Amino acid sequence: MLDKRMTVDDIVDQLSDGMTIGIGGWATRRKPMALIRAIARSNLKDLTLMAGYGGMDIGMLAATGKIKKLVFAFASLDHYPLEPHFRNARQAGAFEVLELDEGMYHWGLRAGAMKLPFLPTRVGIGTDIVNQSGFDFKYVTSPYEDGEEFVAMPALVPDVALIHAHRSDERGNLLTLSKDALFDELLVRAAKKSFATVEKIVPTAQLDMQKNSRYNLVERAMIDGIAEAPLGAHPSSADPDYQLDLKHIKTYVESAASPEAWAEYKAKYVDVSEADYQAAIGGADAVKQLPVPIY
Repeated sequence: MLDKRMTVDDIVDQLSDGMTIGIGGWATRRKPMALIRAIARSNLKDLTLMAGYGGMDIGMLAATGKIKKLVFAFASLDHYPLEPHFRNARQAGAFEVLELDEGMYHWGLRAGAMKLPFLPTRVGIGTDIVNQSGFDFKYVTSPYEDGEEFVAMPALVPDVALIHAHRSDERGNLLTLSKDALFDELLVRAAKKSFATVEKIVPTAQLDMQKNSRYNLVERAMIDGIAEAPLGAHPSSADPDYQLDLKHIKTYVESAASPEAWAEYKAKYVDVSEADYQAAIGGADAVKQLPVPIY
């Protein structure tokens, strides 16, 4: 397919109940939040969410009852160490979990991206991570003289990967302009299908691939569809286009205090169109003037 342009809702229509969905980004950086809000509004259910480096993506889908199982390494909003809606759902036993060390999650994505069944690692040895009920971690012994025993971290292979990038043309040539590419490349390579939202779809010539090839993380053949979604990562950052919206994240955190607070937040910021969402957060000009946060 030469023209891979879709809408956010078109991408959500490609998803189905019971799917394993991998979410890109990191905590409060480059999360595909326009897609997350659309999933939260949808009738999807019983999802296995593979969101190792999680933030509001986990929290919002937990709060809207979409998750059956969560595979993760952390759920944090950076300035708020533990994602509050994740906390509420976890304490209520709302879904199954497979909790991994960050390094194990990375290795699982890398195995999936390399089309290997597993990769050996020392991470997890001597911890209760490898003793979790509901998952039987295997071990492998080095065939060389050392004879060392490793955890065999299985490949993580989502049915679908959802990421947010900065630019694309209609054919899915993506540019991810942030200083840190995070693990989106591995997620896309591991997944059976991948969809991306981008800040802007532009003609191929404007991508200037000769100059910007280092920002093109994956081949366009690995991207099944793209949707233009300005401010599509908000309230997470999409640096250099815009920064993290700490004021809005504070509002989101406060919405976890009670069912009534969540209902108020959901009505104003989730159960609305993206145009209405952007109006509610002050519009594009306000978002693009956000200061660089201090960590």
